[in-house]
Order: sequence, then C-alpha cells, then structure tokens
Amino acid sequence: MFQLTRREILRRAGGGFGMIGLAGALNSAGLLSTAQAATNNTSATDPAPLAKLGAGVPSPHFAPRAKRVIFLFMNGAPSHVDTFDPKPALEKYAGEQPDGKLYKPSKGAGYKPSPFKFAAHGESGVVMSELFPHLSRHADDLAVIRSMHTDVPNHEPGLLMMHCGNLQPIRPCFGSWLSYGLGSENENLPSFVVLSPGRPVVGPQLWSNSFLPGQFQGTAVDTNDLDVEKLVANVRHPYLDREQQRRQLDVLQALNRRHAAERQQDSAFDEQIRALELAFQMQHEATVAFDVSRETQSTRERYG
Repeated sequence: MFQLTRREILRRAGGGFGMIGLAGALNSAGLLSTAQAATNNTSATDPAPLAKLGAGVPSPHFAPRAKRVIFLFMNGAPSHVDTFDPKPALEKYAGEQPDGKLYKPSKGAGYKPSPFKFAAHGESGVVMSELFPHLSRHADDLAVIRSMHTDVPNHEPGLLMMHCGNLQPIRPCFGSWLSYGLGSENENLPSFVVLSPGRPVVGPQLWSNSFLPGQFQGTAVDTNDLDVEKLVANVRHPYLDREQQRRQLDVLQALNRRHAAERQQDSAFDEQIRALELAFQMQHEATVAFDVSRETQSTRERYG
C-alpha cells in the first residue's frame, strides 16, 4: 500500500493552496470552463498539457500591489550599527565586556562605538550614518526595519535565520514564499531567480522551496562570467536545433506522463515534468532577459 510521508503531505497541501489561487484567477478571467474542457480532452500521453493550460505559472492568492521584488543581500556587509541602526549605549559602555547569558565568552576588546556620525533625513526622519550621502536624499522612499533580532552569533545559522526564519533548513526561504504568494506573469522564465558570483556560504539551502512545490525554488545563476551565453549553464543544446529539441521533449514528456498515470500521484514527478518544459522555454527568453546590451542607455544609467 502507498504510504504518505509527512513531507509528501506538506508538499501536496502546498500544491493544493496554489491550485486554489489558480482556480480563482482562471474563474475571474472567465477561463475556468475552457481550462476544464482542455483537461477533459487531455490524455496521459499528451506531451505538454500543463504548458497549454499555463499551470506552470504561479498564480497570486490575491491582487498584489508589488510587481516585482529585488532583494540585495550583502554577505559580510557593514554592520547595522555603522549604517542604519545607531546604538548610543555603545559610547557609554565602550571597552567594557558584555555580561549576562552569552552564547560563548567574549575575548575581544569589548564594546566599540561606531566611528560614523548619524543624522535624521527627510520628513520621515529616517536615521542613517554619514556613509550614505546619496541614499539619504531618498529617505522618504524607504522603510527601515530595526525591530528584528536574533541571538545567533555565527554566520551560517544567521544566514538561514535571515533567509528562512529558522536555524535548520526546514522551511521555505522568503523568496519562495514571495513567488508562492505573488505569482508570476511570465511562463517562460522562473518566478524566483538568485544572482550570485559563485556559490555563497550555505548555498542552495538559502533559496530552497522546502515543503512548497518545486516550482517555487530559486533558480541560481552564477554571475562570475557575464557573457550572456554562459550566465545560464547549458542554456543552449550543443547540436540539436529548437525543432529537434521540441520533438525530443515531446516524446520524453509523453513517457513521463504515461509513467505518472500508471503510478500513485507524485508531486515531485509533476514538478520535474514542469521543470523540463520551463527549461526548454528558457533557451530564448533567458538569453534575452540577461542581455544588458538590449537595455536603453537611460536604463543603464539609472542602475549605475
């Protein structure tokens, strides 16, 4: 008898919530009956019914106000007490050793106040250090959160806390949650992309989907080489053209769906089928998306 594991139950539950959002989106667009008809006319050997229905595109759970989210994470960046989070008490206790319950005994030089001056900026009064003379001019466009804290002193667990909210890699990263909640308007590119020069500390656990469906996992792109053809590994087939690849993929997907139909439903297997289809569509879209030379001069100047 087929046994459901705890992980599989969570995966299916996550997928079910996603389909609720998809059904709502289709219904509001008047496409639900069309999609249902297409499903009824689809056999297990149909090469790509998911692609036809657009089921590979995450749907939002509600009408989001945000169109896109860009998260800049600077591993090893300047301390918060030198940038946006002034701590006047550091002056008072300069040089003293911390007391109380500590993760490990301190052997350093004690408390050290920031060498930088802080000031309030804009009508909102956002406090920044003198390190940001240009950013401070846009203070009223920023929301600075200073209420988050953790008692984790080490880098690797701290990274997991920052990205996943847990010391163990057992929960989805916030990028996966954003993709899950906001959805995507593009069926030919991943909804969640990670840009990093090489593999960062901790690595793929920082963009893991955990118990959410696999389509919400981050797609890592190594930015060490900015050549468009090298940014996305194996984005082009070395000797098959697009039509030949399409025929090859159709055969493979037909076999995959027949295999899936003969066995108990497996969310991981469905995600693999969807990933193959997305990889094929990415061959053209990815190279265009990462080609900065296509951007206008004014756009490039805005990004510096």
